[in-house]
Amino acid sequence: MNNEQGAQSQDRAHTQIRTIELNIDALGYASASVLLSQGNTKVLVSVTLQPGVPHFLKGQQVGWLSAEYAMLPCATQQRTQREATAQQRNARSVEISRLIGRCLRTCVDLSVLRERTIIIDCDVLQADGGTRVACLTAASIALEVAYKRWVAKGLVDKRLFKERIAAISAGRVDGKNCVDLSFEEDSVAHADFNFVITESGMLVEVQGTAEKEPLAWEHFDELKMLAQDGVKQIFAACSTLLQNNPAYQELVRDESKAVRAENKPSENKKESKAALFSLANRITKS
Repeated sequence: MNNEQGAQSQDRAHTQIRTIELNIDALGYASASVLLSQGNTKVLVSVTLQPGVPHFLKGQQVGWLSAEYAMLPCATQQRTQREATAQQRNARSVEISRLIGRCLRTCVDLSVLRERTIIIDCDVLQADGGTRVACLTAASIALEVAYKRWVAKGLVDKRLFKERIAAISAGRVDGKNCVDLSFEEDSVAHADFNFVITESGMLVEVQGTAEKEPLAWEHFDELKMLAQDGVKQIFAACSTLLQNNPAYQELVRDESKAVRAENKPSENKKESKAALFSLANRITKS
């Protein structure tokens, strides 16, 4: 693994996130896919829409969203066994899958989806810390891209997608609060937290622990503020990249056309008026 993005003190300020790159519709036949790099961590997220819902929702006319997280065998320095070969899912993968699913369910209105399910597939291509938070950020962008495509095609209600979410890690390393930890930093952190936050600044979820000794509340408050600022950097970086992406801008235009067409009154519809000598007119005039 390349350690050029190593200690923050060497390459970036402790308040600065790692460099973000993203590629929309990177590959595949999914409704949308996003290849996101955050430092040396690289993730590929795909979104698909399928008919049907889990058994506990059948007949309720509401939709569902679920996620699956997996790490490629050579995503880390030491190869890990493929889950399909092990014939059972890794407990860590299950936990992260559930995290991604429940966080993304907060940014969609499942009541307008009817009995259909959104599937989010997250694959870690290269791991250098923060794989779950990178997947969450990439999944939110992929979901937004898919949503715009679905609206343009008339497949979903325009109220489905509420707002973007992003996630970031923050921890205490060598007595200093740091944001967006690489593996090198995370492996020696005294405390490590993951924050999931909406673009409007609302909290979705916090995960974390003090691994070596209890953490003072004031240090947690400092990490929270650091994470809030770091997430703003992520939203700003992703927004700039999307604004400069021709494919994304075309999707925005297609979505706007579809919404305008839906809101435009039909030419065949004429305002209903009472006849000139109708009883309604007589009553109104009287």
